Amino acid sequence: MKFAVLIGDGMGDYPHEYFNGKTVLEASFTPNMDWIASNGKGGLAATIPESMHPGSDVANMELLGYDTTEKFTGRSVFEALSMGKHLGPDDIAFRANLVTLENGLMKDYSAGHITTEEAEELMNLLDSKIGSETLRFHPGVSYRHLMVKTGGTDQMQTTPPHDIIDQEYSPWLPTGDGGDEIRRIMDESRSVLADAVVNKKRIATGKLPANSLWLWGQGRPLEIMTIEEKFGLKGAVISAVDLIKGIGVAAGLSSIFVPGATGYIDTNYRGKAEAALKVLEDDDFVYVHVEAPDEAGHNGDPAMKKQAIEDFDREVVGTILESYKNREDLAIIVTCDHRTPLVKRTHTRESVPFAFVGPGVEADAMESFSEQAAEQGSSGQIIGNKLLNHFIGDFIAI
Repeated sequence: MKFAVLIGDGMGDYPHEYFNGKTVLEASFTPNMDWIASNGKGGLAATIPESMHPGSDVANMELLGYDTTEKFTGRSVFEALSMGKHLGPDDIAFRANLVTLENGLMKDYSAGHITTEEAEELMNLLDSKIGSETLRFHPGVSYRHLMVKTGGTDQMQTTPPHDIIDQEYSPWLPTGDGGDEIRRIMDESRSVLADAVVNKKRIATGKLPANSLWLWGQGRPLEIMTIEEKFGLKGAVISAVDLIKGIGVAAGLSSIFVPGATGYIDTNYRGKAEAALKVLEDDDFVYVHVEAPDEAGHNGDPAMKKQAIEDFDREVVGTILESYKNREDLAIIVTCDHRTPLVKRTHTRESVPFAFVGPGVEADAMESFSEQAAEQGSSGQIIGNKLLNHFIGDFIAI
């Protein structure tokens, strides 16, 4: 058997006045996800344990079958893995966002979705100016980057910048043991970035400057059981986001590069689906992650989120479903990692809908793919880290 796991990041939402009281999933044209829901089984998955922060790190680890209350040291360790950065036992990785601060507020957690090329120049500048043998800065994709610090503690409290959009940022600066040093690094970054040529050009063209680093999500190295060890399956992860690629690498999956995969609304949706089908020619498992709906949720943009969901349904789910209908060895599950409600502009912990089809699966009462429709699914509500077992266990003995 072959297994395709399709993740529309942050698709789940609340009823919204823009959609006349419907959720964006209910208002979107999603014939392919609806087909899976009406021809297969579904339910709701609780992907965020009560004791954990509702982040994509926790949610995607849970979806891959890991209990994050036992196996989680911080998201940045996965981003380091994705970038091929080996962490020593004394290393601490931090997620380093390039952000826009303005008038004491977190104006934009992504610096206007700065391009990867511009961001690389800025991160290299920071590394040359304030980096050292024990402090390195590594460029990633768009606004998402990595800082690795050798020595010290990882016990400070940090906050994701997308949780404080348009809020005063000073109350959310790092606190606790080691927090003063991290605040100092963030202060130094502002001095360096203020004079950067990239930012002067962005301001001149009406774009937001990347005028500060925001450090958060610190973590130390960890080891987890691989997907092959858990299920006997070899496979790959496909994502534009270093976090997701790194979780996949930790889980023993290869990371597939897709040209034009951006992690935003302009990503190469179809290219991801075609790459997934290519993986399944030789391997048994593929985890396809699309960030765009989540970014639209953070932006609080209803039209953009609807477009992202419809593009995901048509180009990713539709492309893989077309292959499914012509073969008898493929099972597909579609879900989201967490909700990113438009009115909240950040992640929340409510359960998310899922649905799957495969050989021998009988349809239940779930008629479409949405939060409310999933309540009719025969799978009921499942703990997030049990979902993959539930899905795969319908087809093979595990």
